[in-house]
Amino acid sequence: MHELSIAMSIVDAALDESQRRGVQVSAVHLRLGALSGVVKDALLFSYEVACQDTPLQGSRLIVEDIPVVVFCPRCQEVRTLSSVQLFACPECGTPTMDVRQGKELEVFALEIEEEEEVQG
Repeated sequence: MHELSIAMSIVDAALDESQRRGVQVSAVHLRLGALSGVVKDALLFSYEVACQDTPLQGSRLIVEDIPVVVFCPRCQEVRTLSSVQLFACPECGTPTMDVRQGKELEVFALEIEEEEEVQG
């Protein structure tokens, strides 16, 4: 299950950023393309596992699903595919492999909570 190694990398990156800035991460926002090769449910489960016993425990992984978008050479338009089973323009049916979107796997935002200073 490569989702666990991906989740561990996400957690490591979020931890590095939270330590660098001195903040607590409450959520990680991720863009996940339909062609990324990552199973969303497995990644969500793996994220919870990877967060155990870390400062990110209890944080959420919020996944934005990114559809496959292709360029149709006949229509000269960018089109969203309704299925990843058929790489053809949904308007005219012309086959195309010119993928413009849908391979994403990127962390694009962290929700943070400022840590309160301890007064002694």
